[in-house]
Amino acid sequence: MSNEPSPSYLRRLGTWDATAIVIGGVIGAGIFRSAATVAERTSSGWQLLLLWAVGGLLTLAGVLCYAELGARRPQAGGVYIYLREAFGQLPAFLFGWTMALINYPGSVAAVATTFADYFCAATGLPLPWVKPIAVGAIAFIVGVNLFGIRAGARMQNLFTLLKLTAIVVLIVAGLVLVRGQLGMALATDTAHPVPAWSFLGALLPVLFTYGGFHYLNDLAGEVREPQRTLPRALGLGLAVVVICYVLVNLAYLAGLGHAGLAASHAPAADLMRRLFGEHGATLIAVGIACSTFGYCSIAIAGGARVLQTMGADGMFFRVAGHIEPRTRAPQVALAVLGAWAVVLTLSGSFGQLLDYTTVGEWLSHAFGIATLFWYRRRFADEPSPYRVPFYPLLPLLFVGTVFGVIIATTIHAPGDAGMSLLLIAVGVPVYYLWRRVHV
Repeated sequence: MSNEPSPSYLRRLGTWDATAIVIGGVIGAGIFRSAATVAERTSSGWQLLLLWAVGGLLTLAGVLCYAELGARRPQAGGVYIYLREAFGQLPAFLFGWTMALINYPGSVAAVATTFADYFCAATGLPLPWVKPIAVGAIAFIVGVNLFGIRAGARMQNLFTLLKLTAIVVLIVAGLVLVRGQLGMALATDTAHPVPAWSFLGALLPVLFTYGGFHYLNDLAGEVREPQRTLPRALGLGLAVVVICYVLVNLAYLAGLGHAGLAASHAPAADLMRRLFGEHGATLIAVGIACSTFGYCSIAIAGGARVLQTMGADGMFFRVAGHIEPRTRAPQVALAVLGAWAVVLTLSGSFGQLLDYTTVGEWLSHAFGIATLFWYRRRFADEPSPYRVPFYPLLPLLFVGTVFGVIIATTIHAPGDAGMSLLLIAVGVPVYYLWRRVHV
């Protein structure tokens, strides 16, 4: 047996790389599709815009907490590391069980299929091509990431620029339409009144669309000067996202009106079609394809780091904990996650899996942020390069928001919530069986 130390990750991600990961991890397909759902649950344009701003501020509370956690423990694995140190191996394993083995590959499968849908729409390919193209996209992304974080970052930077370009086109189109019509765009839709509680229900899809900011923490072991770069990239990245989301929704309101937005199944395509005809709809389809492809790249890279960390801890197959010495990439973990995402894509079962893991995902956010209280108490005298402002108000605000989301999700879909909790519970005997056999 070799006594050589196992290779570790190299810190190769700069501020722009890290910021692009935050932007790309949050902006996927949601902003192009979920705005209609939010409009259905509001009665005016100003309510709609207010919701997107409030959702951004609530998410900012969580982002600032993640910034301190990442600065304190700038290692690959993100929440898995925080849970392991604060609460022990079992909660950390349950996080990996639900997220790295189900939610991450399920998200990749779902978004890769969305990419393939829009790719076929833009190129005119028939529907039978959707699954092969989705599988090809996953294989390509895994292949690029096998060459290391720099190769993956270059690809991610490109697709982040492309998705921001698509969003800027939407925003400019909306600003052209909104001239002299701002009052109409923000007016109350008296023909479709909604009860007051629906306003709170509309916050759910908004918060889901703001999800994905945690991926940078999964990759923290490869960020240069992480104590400075992580807080800066998380804050800057989310600020860009909030501005984009508010302005894109203003564009939707300007082009479609509140009632038109609520009735639209594809508001981005409808807006571009109104301005530029079918060529406009094709153009935005290309933009959405770029956006979803970029998200898949980040989810695969982040999820593989969690799997690799679990493997190195003996909480997953040890071979998955290997880091390739030349490229410093977790090649086995990348291959495992990619292969599982392909299986889910071909089976078509990812949608149900994602529904089942929604509560688990939000619970992981709540408990991840809760570790901040443990770190503050356990390492009270340890200097930290970054501390979340207004502590403990912001962590409590975010944890409270998360539990509000969980309660609302449980009321709206009790079956899915129950299955989510069941999947987490099944992880408990799996954990003890794994320890008995492998540890």
